[in-house]
Amino acid sequence: MFFYLSKIFWFFIQPLNLTIFLLLAGLVAAFFGRRRLAATGGVLAFLVLALSAWTSLGALLLNPLEERFPRPPLPQKVDGIVVLGGGFEGGINLVRGGYELNSGGDRMVETAVLARRFPNAKVVVSGGNGELFLDGEGDAATAPRLLGALGVAPERLILEGKSRNTYENAVFTKALIAPKPGETWLLVTSAYHMPRAKALFDKVGFATVPWPVDYRTSGDEGIGLFRDNPADALQAATMAIREWIGLFAYWLSGRIDRPFSAPGG
Repeated sequence: MFFYLSKIFWFFIQPLNLTIFLLLAGLVAAFFGRRRLAATGGVLAFLVLALSAWTSLGALLLNPLEERFPRPPLPQKVDGIVVLGGGFEGGINLVRGGYELNSGGDRMVETAVLARRFPNAKVVVSGGNGELFLDGEGDAATAPRLLGALGVAPERLILEGKSRNTYENAVFTKALIAPKPGETWLLVTSAYHMPRAKALFDKVGFATVPWPVDYRTSGDEGIGLFRDNPADALQAATMAIREWIGLFAYWLSGRIDRPFSAPGG
């Protein structure tokens, strides 16, 4: 139920869709002669879109998430690498059978680099199809094609293809791996996503070393207008809002112990 409610809520609240719904509400209000409501809907729609696409709001919201878990020194011994899904174009790969990467593809590239650095480590890919309406190939199904092409032997791969969100990534991966005390597992995901992912893995009792990748901010963006092109700024704002909402939703539902976890607890 949580999965479906979260997807429906996000459909309405993400900046671009929220702008459309506010404009639609304004048009309906205007049709019924409610000029003040119509004007309010139009102004709110403009503010949501302008703040998301023309300002550095997205970067300002993403940066604290990305800075929360800096990369630690690499351990001398690594037993396994867990990479979370979200790096492939599932809809395209389902049809074409390739391994097209999206903007989060750094997760898979870094995993291949780490796999070469630690040739005895197992590589776990956790991620099914997390879309509510769209059909697509899960990352666990696509990853062997890319990782194999990059030199990762298939016998090293452990594939978890049932999970639809980060909570299920943590639960299903722990059940599949059954990590032993004293083992060292790297957790690879986008830097902005690491606070939520690390908190969830900690909650289910799977100790990991966070290895963030896919940085979206430099930390020097500052407050201002037109610091990035509108499409990228809108994408950054969308990801940031989604991640902050996800953190608080998981905390309120008891899936994580605190809304903004930090290294060491």
